Amino acid sequence: MKLGSILGLALILGLFGLVILVVLWPGRKHGVRLLRRWGVPDPSEVDVETAVRYLKRRRFWYPWLFFVLPLLSEAVGASGDDDSWTVAWTVLLGGMLGELLAWRRPGRGRREAMLAYRGVTDLVPVWALVLLALAIAGGVVRAILTHVWPQLGVTLGCAAVAAVVVALALRRPVAGDAAVDLVLRARSARVATGLAIILPAALPQPVLSFGAVLVFVLSVAAGIAVVTPDPHLAATLT
Repeated sequence: MKLGSILGLALILGLFGLVILVVLWPGRKHGVRLLRRWGVPDPSEVDVETAVRYLKRRRFWYPWLFFVLPLLSEAVGASGDDDSWTVAWTVLLGGMLGELLAWRRPGRGRREAMLAYRGVTDLVPVWALVLLALAIAGGVVRAILTHVWPQLGVTLGCAAVAAVVVALALRRPVAGDAAVDLVLRARSARVATGLAIILPAALPQPVLSFGAVLVFVLSVAAGIAVVTPDPHLAATLT
């Protein structure tokens, strides 16, 4: 792709991320809605503030990531001739990296002990982990068979980012209400997992075949299923 073309696309995507940041800048109602969808029916003001801060830290990164990633993909040879593929995987990878960059150690506010040991499957269901393994394996095999090595790196990289986000979600010290803390951990882990399932199928294809489109559609459906809020999650603490 020509430099002018990729720079223009990067600017458009950066502006798109800025629009998301402005239009969807989280407020109190967004925090309440997030917590209620994940099984916290009557969140306190402190809980809502925690959820709003959680959302702000993630959306802050979207304009920067959406601008930088297309340029980076062109530099390493991972972009294709079709802009639609670049747009798709930029948004997906940007969402994953936003989750990673948003993680911070909690402050010195009120903390509560974790009521029970939590493993990976307490945050991400087993079936979602199986789908993730299949998606990554499929992306790796395709990259090897087609000798598109930059895509192999992107696929393995997105798997690594998802693994780091899940690990951070598990190991981060508990802060605030235990139910809210668990909900936000699980949401981050599942968002990273869901995006990592979709991303390998969203990478540029040499030939746009029916099979490639079908795999992409199935991957999107699987990713949506993974990130869909679980209204019963908070109840697992009781």
